[in-house]
Amino acid sequence: MRAWVIERLEADSPHLVDVAAWTYEAWGHLHPDSDLESWSKEVASLCGNGGVPSVFVAMRDGKPVGTASLSPDDMSIRQAYSPWLASVFVLPEQRGQGLASALVRRVEDEAREHGVNRLYLYTPDQQSLYRRLGWRDLEELSYRDEDVTVMYQSLQIHHLL
Repeated sequence: MRAWVIERLEADSPHLVDVAAWTYEAWGHLHPDSDLESWSKEVASLCGNGGVPSVFVAMRDGKPVGTASLSPDDMSIRQAYSPWLASVFVLPEQRGQGLASALVRRVEDEAREHGVNRLYLYTPDQQSLYRRLGWRDLEELSYRDEDVTVMYQSLQIHHLL
């Protein structure tokens, strides 16, 4: 039995503060021109009503425990790639329970439901997780002084007859 639910994050949600703080702590160093306030505004701007952009938050017992985003752009040097699975984060004490996989699948479903047939991501260290979920390597490169793998997932669009 799952002990969490995944919800769409709204820009006015009280949980936005937590999501922004987690993701800023995890990846803010890659954006030295940003601070927590500007980062929070960026996260809020991604809180769409459906499709691209969207932010999802995993909730357990009324508290946020993880997040993932469907973003139009996540890598400035690869503008041709879009949209992106981005900011997949699970609180350390909540890891190892399938939550990251569930968040990834939720973003994939959102993209698929809105006609997206290919999704991208980049990661420095979680290639094995994404490969287990069917993602494929596209290229290895250095981005913002970090060696990363750009990956993609082909999404089959399900049409109702």
